[in-house]
Amino acid sequence: MTSFVRRMVGAAKLDAATYEEVEADSKATRQALGVVLLSAIAVTVGDFHLEDVDLLTKFLGGILAWVIWVLFIWVVGVKLLPEAETRSNIGELVRTTGFAASPGLLRVLGLLPWVGWLVVIVVWLWTLAAMVLAVRQALDYKSTARAVVVSVIGFGGQLLVIYAEWLILKALMVT
Repeated sequence: MTSFVRRMVGAAKLDAATYEEVEADSKATRQALGVVLLSAIAVTVGDFHLEDVDLLTKFLGGILAWVIWVLFIWVVGVKLLPEAETRSNIGELVRTTGFAASPGLLRVLGLLPWVGWLVVIVVWLWTLAAMVLAVRQALDYKSTARAVVVSVIGFGGQLLVIYAEWLILKALMVT
């Protein structure tokens, strides 16, 4: 348990060595998925509104969004925009990006009156920075700029898929 918390703190501190450690440790996959689950819970709680009726859907949507983001990053980062040194597999990417979700645990503070929205914005930006570092380390990029591009393209792809899902669900509800 101690290594789990230490890794979460290191990931949140944007410590490159922590990302290298979890990338190399195939046994850290469960821990990384645990971080994603905890973060999804924190986001679900922190973004709670009285009109929310389906918290399970919100929770599962958060996990699905992360999965889609990671898949887009893998395709773009490994297949379309690799550097000469890029050697990675989906497991390494799952572990590093899973721990990159560590700042998301603070999204529970989104419930705070008056400043909750500000906390959500800061934590979202912090998580994006962690994701860029996770991508750089997992894909063995020398360039942080390339990791930013791949992360942003992955995020854009994720948003497109989520929007398409929303349109489909909306259409199904009308019929």
